[in-house]
Amino acid sequence: MSYPQSFQPLPKHAKKVFDGVVFSVWQWEQKMYDGTTQIFEKASRTASVGVIAITRDKKIVLTIQEQPGMQKFISLLGGVVDPGETEIAAAHREIKEEAGLTTSDMKLWYSVQPVTKIEWPIYTYIAKNCEIVDKPQPDAGEKITLKFVTWEEFLDTIYLEEFRDTEIALRLLQLQKTPEKLEEVRQLFFE
Repeated sequence: MSYPQSFQPLPKHAKKVFDGVVFSVWQWEQKMYDGTTQIFEKASRTASVGVIAITRDKKIVLTIQEQPGMQKFISLLGGVVDPGETEIAAAHREIKEEAGLTTSDMKLWYSVQPVTKIEWPIYTYIAKNCEIVDKPQPDAGEKITLKFVTWEEFLDTIYLEEFRDTEIALRLLQLQKTPEKLEEVRQLFFE
């Protein structure tokens, strides 16, 4: 799997100055255009996966989630890639944990690093022909309600302030400027 390039790659000479539970912080000396130098910083965190899970009856599975200290939000199924886990294994694990779903038809749609100052790869998968095989078993810090929507309802959802997967919303909004490209994505999801 190709690692998505950041708009500001972490230089090889950067030094880790903080190592937290979720984030690490890196610093490096950066030469400026006028010949002076400044200290630059960038955070890094574990990769995430998002899954556009599509059931056999062509519904997209969304979550309405509550997590401690956060406002309720709408999102795709997904989460953090565990240490030693591949991105696709994390995607399979997350759809099973959060929705009790499984599929043998999962493919990477695209990957991105959406924040310049954070080294944070996000991998988005399309999982077709998903079926419920178990009860959801979300993490202790998740209350999840599943919502099954049509393509049109999904496109309406990306406009909502509560929709948290902004990189997906942006990608689909950009495609709406070219209806034939948006139709290609719809076909990719459902055919």
